[in-house]
Amino acid sequence: MAYDLEEQEQIEQLKAWWSKYGTLTLLLLSLALAVVLGWQGWNWYQNHQATQARGYFEALQKASTQMDSPESVNRVQAAMTTLQSDFPATDYAARAALVAGDALARDGNNAGAEAALAWLARSEHEAFAPIARLRLAGLLMDQKKFDDALALLDEPPPSFEGVFADRRGDVLLAKGDVKAAKAQWGRALELLGAANPLISIVQLKIETSGA
Repeated sequence: MAYDLEEQEQIEQLKAWWSKYGTLTLLLLSLALAVVLGWQGWNWYQNHQATQARGYFEALQKASTQMDSPESVNRVQAAMTTLQSDFPATDYAARAALVAGDALARDGNNAGAEAALAWLARSEHEAFAPIARLRLAGLLMDQKKFDDALALLDEPPPSFEGVFADRRGDVLLAKGDVKAAKAQWGRALELLGAANPLISIVQLKIETSGA
């Protein structure tokens, strides 16, 4: 098929452009395809991880309501171990630590409860780690490990300063330091704000804790 002069010039320009930029163009297309496929693969992996983690969490949650049998205790601990080792970055692992901590504490397994909560307290789960610190401090307080409990309550995140001060007051009262406890509760009142539902409870602690 014959081409006129203008068409031949266009073909030659295209050949010249492809000769100069063809390899780069193919490379960029390959990179773009790799990014798309990689993103899709990452999303699939994340969804797969979340689905598996949810299964372990639901099993743990169910077992935590039946702690009257050794099998349920073992299921709670086994699910918690798997979540911590295989799915530590998921919210299910964080939530499972809180559920397991409560269930094991109710069962009298303080060591297991401490291990679950301590793992979460040290983790990078910013929304859940402070809650684990509060609960672990309460557990240590019940065992009269007052200094360990107070150490956990140092340097709280800004949004938790009020409740951490309240818990420090609880620990100090249990330790026998009423004056320091009242000071912490007073600070809690300032930090929590008048609209917080905990205010009335903290105020009652101050009023009933003695001189």
